[in-house]
Amino acid sequence: MLKALMPVAVYSLAVAFRTDSFRRASMLNMLGISAGVAVAAYGEARFDAFGVLLQLAAVAAEATRLVLIQILLTSKGMSLNPITSLYYIAPCCLVFLTVPWYFVELPRLRAAAGAVRPDVFVFGTNSLCAFALNLAVFLLVGKTSALTMNVAGVVKDWLLIAFSWTVIKDTVTPVNLVGYGIAFLGVAYYNHVKLQGLKAKEAERRAASMATAKDGDAEAGARLLPEKDGGDQKN
Repeated sequence: MLKALMPVAVYSLAVAFRTDSFRRASMLNMLGISAGVAVAAYGEARFDAFGVLLQLAAVAAEATRLVLIQILLTSKGMSLNPITSLYYIAPCCLVFLTVPWYFVELPRLRAAAGAVRPDVFVFGTNSLCAFALNLAVFLLVGKTSALTMNVAGVVKDWLLIAFSWTVIKDTVTPVNLVGYGIAFLGVAYYNHVKLQGLKAKEAERRAASMATAKDGDAEAGARLLPEKDGGDQKN
């Protein structure tokens, strides 16, 4: 549930990087989601402060990455599609992941050299899913915004929570459920506001198109009148 703080981090960074404008209603909505996450974390049966700090650091890093991706995809003079973006981002991910892999994973692999047998099918399908995920993220961020992508991602977090609760039989307290409910209301409100904004923009676009068409018809009619008057005078 700590990942539900991602919209708050993304919105704050988007305002700081001037990719989004500050709106009091949006900030209050983000604070409502944060309150729900805080309640859910407070009611956690196995709370770990170090784990919470690591997750918050991961949220900050992921939010920064998404805002920078949005800037990269929407900058003027740049025509980057999701595939082109992967050409730039994938090598950077490889370099940064190689460092912790060398110090954390490699010694374990060397210690269990004979017992480790990687499953090619699992690794292959996992790689394909990660590739498809990155393409979907870049496409969604380019078409909408990083904030919309993260708010939609909260639904995924709820599905993970429901899966862990029903299938893995993980412990969920009543306080957890209250926090989940508050965060759910915050995300639902954001989606409602976003939908209303899209409808308003579509209505404005249609009105502008109709006004332009009417102006064109009026201008064409004004051009025809002098020609008609000139023809009558000649007759």
